[in-house]
Amino acid sequence: MKALTFNGIEDILYESVPDPILLSPKDVIVKVSCCAICGSDLHVYYGRETGIDQHTGMGHEFAGEVVEVGREVKTLEIGDVVISPFTVNCGQCYYCKIGLTCRCVENQLFGWVEKGKGLQGGQAEYVRVPLADSTLVKLPENVSIEEGVLAGDVISTGFYSAKQAQVKEEGVYAVVGCGPVGLMAILGAREYGAGKIYAIDKEQSRLDVAKKFGAISIDASKENATEIIREASQGRGADAVMEAIGSHFSLQLSYDLVRPGGIISSVGVCTARYLPFSPTQAYDKNLTYVTGRCPARAMMPTVIPLIQERKYPFNVIVTHRMPLSDGATGYAIFANKKDNCLKVMLAP
Repeated sequence: MKALTFNGIEDILYESVPDPILLSPKDVIVKVSCCAICGSDLHVYYGRETGIDQHTGMGHEFAGEVVEVGREVKTLEIGDVVISPFTVNCGQCYYCKIGLTCRCVENQLFGWVEKGKGLQGGQAEYVRVPLADSTLVKLPENVSIEEGVLAGDVISTGFYSAKQAQVKEEGVYAVVGCGPVGLMAILGAREYGAGKIYAIDKEQSRLDVAKKFGAISIDASKENATEIIREASQGRGADAVMEAIGSHFSLQLSYDLVRPGGIISSVGVCTARYLPFSPTQAYDKNLTYVTGRCPARAMMPTVIPLIQERKYPFNVIVTHRMPLSDGATGYAIFANKKDNCLKVMLAP
């Protein structure tokens, strides 16, 4: 089969790789119909994460048709169209039962193989899915295949950020970074009741989408976000900041924006060695700093009904569509924000 694979920093190959096979009776094989490039993929692309094996299949956002089923799989059949979270989970362990499916004791991330161990990614013609019964979701009615891909990561992650922010109707909230996850955090904050949401970015095209989603835009290249939000909150600062970038700058800005006793809800993958604020600074501000991987499988039942209701225009963030064979070009466009790119969908 063909797949997009990691060949080195900023080097993605479209190449032939072995077809996946069932390794466990709980596995299924999915023929991928649609997959996407995620901001987290750029950590591998730019070499921010080390250790991934060369020729590892990339990607963790995908959906498709079940074409082979392990003998212990009970809820899925050949021909079922399924959507997937970006990690697998058993559904039975302590972490799965408390809704932290991303920390399942059998957790694995699609698109991560290190020293020969791990899972190949979904930016491919076919993908093996372990623990299929508890990981995969049949594509619900009134949900497109693209929307299903978004539910498995981007929508769930944005809503998770808003959930961690403990949004209340009367509060003042800020979203730092208006990429796909940040934009979904705006919609999540709206869904949880926020009346006033400020969206902070330096890209005007992204701020334009944030405005359409109901946020007040702040161009960080021209305006002082801290002053604007303090003025809007009687000098206090934001009740919570949803941080969706994971950089030193974005975390420092989040700290500056949040009020004493407030929350920073960070879902951006930060690969810096240290936080930009010290334990003493956090103590002196009575800061709650919440971070970590989204339990996407646990969040999917929350976001899927909103897709079905057409409550929000989720798929507006899909700006580029192309065949899987053009995936290397898709990575370059996405990484460099060319043509106002927000999200790239690929079709094998």
